[in-house]
Amino acid sequence: MATTQTPDALLVKNYMAGDENALAILIKRHQSKIYGFIYSKIADREIADDVFQDTFVKVIKTLKSQSYNEEGKFLPWVMRIAHNLIVDHFRKGKKMPMLRETEEFSIFTILTDNSPTIEGQLITEQIEGDLIKIIEELPDDQKEVLMMRIYQDLSFKEISDLTGVSINTALGRMRYAILNMRKVIEKNQIILTN
Repeated sequence: MATTQTPDALLVKNYMAGDENALAILIKRHQSKIYGFIYSKIADREIADDVFQDTFVKVIKTLKSQSYNEEGKFLPWVMRIAHNLIVDHFRKGKKMPMLRETEEFSIFTILTDNSPTIEGQLITEQIEGDLIKIIEELPDDQKEVLMMRIYQDLSFKEISDLTGVSINTALGRMRYAILNMRKVIEKNQIILTN
């Protein structure tokens, strides 16, 4: 039975022999170091999550194909995979397509942690601040519908009754508000992900 004290090389061997839990231990053991490395290079939470996930998809594929031969050097090997994926990301100059995880294994089922971090809260506050600035730029009729729909959680029927316009007009204003916000976001290259 693998434990948190089992050496990396043995856990790798166990995983290759069919012990799925061995990989979970390896990921938990090294996740902060690997994720920290990725995030330090990319500094975008969503892209860093994608790269982290892709790193382990590649690790799994390599181990399952029995072509791993870095005996005892698991962490440096994983770091090299992560580094190569980061380089690929910057080479493409855009968000990398994510290799979808298989149904048998999802990295984030092992790493679920729903507690908000201070950093996460600060990023959320920053995003909300940016959004409010963008909303302020909208024409009044669009801003009104958007605020009612998102911040007051009103239905389009309620918005229609309150503003004295048809439901279609309210829907149209919401649509234009979103299109205008998208234009501002793209023009200023604002990243609204955390």
